[in-house]
Amino acid sequence: MINYELYKVFYWAAKTGSLSKAAKSLFITQPSVSHAIKQLEDSFGIILFYRNSKGVALTPEGVTLYSYIEKSQILISLAEEKMAALKNLDSGELRIGGSDSLFKHYMLPYLESYHQKHPGIKLHLNHGTTPEIIAFLKEGKIDLGVVRMPIIDPQLEVMRGIQLQDCFVAGSYYAELKDKVLSLELLLQYPIILFSRNSRVRMAITELFQSYGYQIKPEIEVGSVDLLIEFARKGLGISYITKEFISKELEEGSLFEIQLDIKMPPSQVGFMIMRDMPLSHAASKFIELVKEPMGNHESN
Repeated sequence: MINYELYKVFYWAAKTGSLSKAAKSLFITQPSVSHAIKQLEDSFGIILFYRNSKGVALTPEGVTLYSYIEKSQILISLAEEKMAALKNLDSGELRIGGSDSLFKHYMLPYLESYHQKHPGIKLHLNHGTTPEIIAFLKEGKIDLGVVRMPIIDPQLEVMRGIQLQDCFVAGSYYAELKDKVLSLELLLQYPIILFSRNSRVRMAITELFQSYGYQIKPEIEVGSVDLLIEFARKGLGISYITKEFISKELEEGSLFEIQLDIKMPPSQVGFMIMRDMPLSHAASKFIELVKEPMGNHESN
């Protein structure tokens, strides 16, 4: 194996046509340049340069070698420029997995702030349920995932995000329930609208009802927060939804919260990454961003 540094000396000597100029470009002495070229010629058993009145020139064999070395040197320079751009976040990509609702109602301020600070980074958002997001992460399709906790997996590292409160809500069709406190048994007499079975929210509410000895069987299953909101507003049933995602509807009165005789436990959002796997520079900077206080990312 020939030392790469010898090729670099050869490249600059050929490019400048001068041993002294090559030494100046490489910040080494002229004897070091001469020695490097001699080593390279001895390794190949071929003369690469001959001296002339202006300095040095390539032999036919040297011309052949230079045609290859020039291409590799250009690629190496481009690679160095690319690494510098990635370090400075002038280019690159950030791949995040999560649900539509978490992207829209929780992640948007962070994504907006990150894009403003690093417009050269391409954002790739992969939508899916919690099991799908975990699979994306393990397959290397995303850098990090935003999911509902708990996540128990020895391959994953999970950082806590915000706390959310889920609740049951209804529209004007069920106005008679507005001032009532319902038991779980009474609630189950009404049509219930839930997220799809694979969602973490659905799993959590199913487990909660089971802990009280009840089976919750929805009349309608949907795949988005928007449908949970719209179906409840239209009177198709009582939706189970995250309170923070419907603050506007609750404030304007198009939806109201169903009061229960039990306390609904809060849920936690977490950011998960692969344990013992290095993050890209772009992903590391995003993690730093989300650890800052939420108020720092509010839209102006």
